[in-house]
Amino acid sequence: MSGQTSLETPKAANQEGIQLSPIIKYEKSKPEIEADHEVFIKIQETTVPEEQAGKAQEAGTAKKAQNTLLLLINYACLFVGSVSASLITKYYFIHKGSSRWVSTWVQSAGFPVLLLPIYLPYYLSKSSHKRKPFSGFTLKLFLLSVIVGLFMGLNNLLISWGTSYLPVSTNSLLLSSQLAFNLVLSMLLVKQKASFTNLNCVLLLTVSSVLIALGSSHDKPPGLTGSQYLVGFLSTIGAGLLFALYLPVMELIYRKVDCYGMVLEMQLVMEMAATALATVGMGASHGGFSVMKVESTRVFDKGAAAYWVTVAATLVAWQLCFVGTAGMVFLTTSLTGGICMTALMGANVVGGVIFYGDKFGGIKAVSTVLCVWGFCSYLYGMYKKKNKKILFKRPEILRKPWDYQQIVAET
Repeated sequence: MSGQTSLETPKAANQEGIQLSPIIKYEKSKPEIEADHEVFIKIQETTVPEEQAGKAQEAGTAKKAQNTLLLLINYACLFVGSVSASLITKYYFIHKGSSRWVSTWVQSAGFPVLLLPIYLPYYLSKSSHKRKPFSGFTLKLFLLSVIVGLFMGLNNLLISWGTSYLPVSTNSLLLSSQLAFNLVLSMLLVKQKASFTNLNCVLLLTVSSVLIALGSSHDKPPGLTGSQYLVGFLSTIGAGLLFALYLPVMELIYRKVDCYGMVLEMQLVMEMAATALATVGMGASHGGFSVMKVESTRVFDKGAAAYWVTVAATLVAWQLCFVGTAGMVFLTTSLTGGICMTALMGANVVGGVIFYGDKFGGIKAVSTVLCVWGFCSYLYGMYKKKNKKILFKRPEILRKPWDYQQIVAET
């Protein structure tokens, strides 16, 4: 029989004359023993991974907090760099700075500043596992960085042409049109999914740019011809298109990048290439760096000291802007990076009105409202999407404890 029951009275108790009730012994069957063994294994699988899952969750929380802090720092760099670079570049042209190649050159020539965040953490870190700068930086990444850097140099030139002819507020609103190009190119290159939130945001920003175009004839600075305004208008739109292409291309490249340090290293190489292009152009059209000396002493109406302070401030401002953009794309997506840049349009418009007295009529006001509306709707859509993902796609509280490895892998 599979189970046997026997009655037995202890011998020692019988010898002393103590009357005891019989002890029942039960021998388990083989299926029951196997079932108990499976229960024991289940208990082990539930308790051990729970401890490890707790540690993994703590590590994941710390890493998430670190990435959030890094994201905030990058957006702060983008905010300060974008607004200040736009205003300082306009200051250069207002006070009779006339070389668009000089304006192009200063957008990327501040690349030595990047050596500080690249090498400083390496020498200050006491970790035994610290990464040496440019380790793992392959020849392929180097060539890609050079090619993208040359396109960046062309984009910088177009920005200089647009800024030299257009008011800061108009230039900023037109650059917001890059978001429409960004969405289309992101869908083609990085398979960004089209949603109502994305399309609504792009539509509102496109309408905003159209309104600016329709009201452009009443917004020309004194002495600016219609053809010059058209050149500035088309240059700004072209810069937006190139920048919209730059963002998803960089997202594709960053998928092969291991850490944020490599992002800074790639940015250094890209800006070196852009500086080389601007240096060649400046030498071919103006005779090299001598044009800067002439401008500082004979052309710039605020004097040589103010000229060189303007150049130095522009160098730093553009570095903050480009590093912030690269960090946003690396930490989020190219579309989110474009959205965040468009959000700064309002700050640029207000800065142009406050510092340079740009006109802020009805059309520009409506355009600004549409841009803010589009950005807010995008943020709200992202918020709802994130909550839906947490509740329905990542219900960790409903998972078995031993599935913690999959949870951590998805984090």
